[in-house]
Amino acid sequence: MANELIFIAGSTGFIGSHIVRRLSGSERKVRCLVRNEDSAQVVRSLGHDAVIGDITDPASLKGSLANVETVIHLVGIIEERGGLTFEKVHVEGTENLINESKSSGVARMFYQSALGAGPDTGSRYLETKFNAETLISGSGIPYLIFRPSLILGEGDGFTKKMKQLVSAGPVVPIPGDGMAKLQPLYIDDWVDCFMRSLETNMFSNRIYDIGGPDHITFNEILSEIMKVLKIRKRTVHIPVSALKMTVPFMGIAGTIAKMIGKEIPSVTGELLSLLNKDNVCEKDSVFRFFGFEPIGLPEALNKYLA
Repeated sequence: MANELIFIAGSTGFIGSHIVRRLSGSERKVRCLVRNEDSAQVVRSLGHDAVIGDITDPASLKGSLANVETVIHLVGIIEERGGLTFEKVHVEGTENLINESKSSGVARMFYQSALGAGPDTGSRYLETKFNAETLISGSGIPYLIFRPSLILGEGDGFTKKMKQLVSAGPVVPIPGDGMAKLQPLYIDDWVDCFMRSLETNMFSNRIYDIGGPDHITFNEILSEIMKVLKIRKRTVHIPVSALKMTVPFMGIAGTIAKMIGKEIPSVTGELLSLLNKDNVCEKDSVFRFFGFEPIGLPEALNKYLA
């Protein structure tokens, strides 16, 4: 299927930008959904087609999937801002994309979900991701869904927040006890998984839970980041309940920090809750599903952060 037309929603985000670069120069034809002309110019400079639209606006999608065989749905948010809620983006946006896919005769759909997605999780982020999965699995379109743990690499939001966290003050605050386990997966390895699924047409109505080779606590991840950045500071654990009380004032705190030349990471109650829950799957998940060993956290950090 080298000459198939692939449509990517979320092409300028962290993961999308890595896929778009990997597909640049390949035989596959790519059409990217972007939100403005500046982003359109970026993807066109890489040899891809671009259409301006937004999955939360169904009218903007009309005709954008003409002749498309595979839809790659990467759009997602980790923080709600203004009218961009989890329900609006993850659920309504996915429904809009499915409807346009069905009317355009799309042959298959990929969706980037999240490890832990499910009903009754207590997390609106994970529950709306699961609701999006349910819409896709019930659409009648052959699908493939990835549920990754934490993905790290050049341009990822998590590392940006951690750099702000360790650089802002004389001590490094850690939400909760920092013992929740994550399973970091390097972005290049994620893209390799994606490309192998594309090349071998793994769109057989499957959901894959994937993660890196190790289960690592938040404390350990932060320590490794500080080591690579050569930052030595004392860490202080702060109860999550106390941090949640400060969430309404984070906008003010961020403004004050910028006035004195500092940056503090934005935080929501949702993020604090997610950071204090284990988010892991089988350690050999990538090898079992895709046939190769992903790299570990220290090697990954040295590739893009050192």
